[in-house]
Amino acid sequence: MQKPMIRPRRNRQTSSIRTLMRETLITPHDLIYPLFVHNHSEKEAIGSMPGLYRHSLSSLIEEVKKAYSLGIQGIALFPAIDDQLKDPLARESKNPDGLYPRAIREVKNAVPEMTIFSDVAMDPYSSDGHDGIVRNGEIINDETLEILAQMAVTQAEAGADYVSPSDMMDGRVRAIRNALDDSGFEKTGILAYSAKYASAFYGPFRDALDSAPKAGDKKTYQMDPANRIEAVREVLLDIEEGADLVMIKPALSYLDVIREIKEISLVPVAAYNVSGEYSLIKAGAKMGWLDENAAMKEMLTSIKRAGSDLILTYFAIDYAKGFQS
Repeated sequence: MQKPMIRPRRNRQTSSIRTLMRETLITPHDLIYPLFVHNHSEKEAIGSMPGLYRHSLSSLIEEVKKAYSLGIQGIALFPAIDDQLKDPLARESKNPDGLYPRAIREVKNAVPEMTIFSDVAMDPYSSDGHDGIVRNGEIINDETLEILAQMAVTQAEAGADYVSPSDMMDGRVRAIRNALDDSGFEKTGILAYSAKYASAFYGPFRDALDSAPKAGDKKTYQMDPANRIEAVREVLLDIEEGADLVMIKPALSYLDVIREIKEISLVPVAAYNVSGEYSLIKAGAKMGWLDENAAMKEMLTSIKRAGSDLILTYFAIDYAKGFQS
């Protein structure tokens, strides 16, 4: 029997060798931690996202400080707005004294080094639960842009480092960039949700914010999960309109899209490891079907390996703790 001359297993013999040969490394600096805030005095557990909370302002600050101490450099903040403040035109989104601007200011005052990515979308504030103005069952694109632009300026005034349009309206990056510049916020960046798919993996997030559509769905503005080339078009348009970073959402079912975008993008690429992906691992671990820590690391590694420079993930704290140990 002729013995093999080439033995790839030589590079996998010991833990130290495998570490030396590792091609993909994720550090806490690669992670952005999504957080939820509500206008209540106590934090509240999110049933569909074990281990996560709708934070009060005080518990939000504690969580941000903990994240920063673990090496996490960015948070993505999402507001749970009381129903009585919601209306068809999302007027509360432009209130400088509302929950969300107050939360941004308090985080920036408490941890000024933390980079804040704010969310620009109507759905948390809309009584219709959509990312745009709803009229006769149709999502109205161009009139929505003015609301989004005003919302972005309000968030920039509060101290957001990047505003993050997650609405998928056509032309919103240009409208927001023009509004920011006209208001003196040339230094405020834009992280565009450039390829946001109409995914089944958003359920726990909508539970956390009570932001599900009251009628219809989001398929006329979020992307068809079957499409890849369309994502390239959306990304190139957002870059042309002034996006400083682009993002693919969700991550795990769209690793091929992340790779495609990484190869053509001239700006950093982010991916959102969404609520449903988080909850799947949590549920599987609870049932004893998988090792939560190992599954988390494998999933995040796959997203980084596909080409994502930054990963928004609810596992940020758990990963960062393990990274330091």
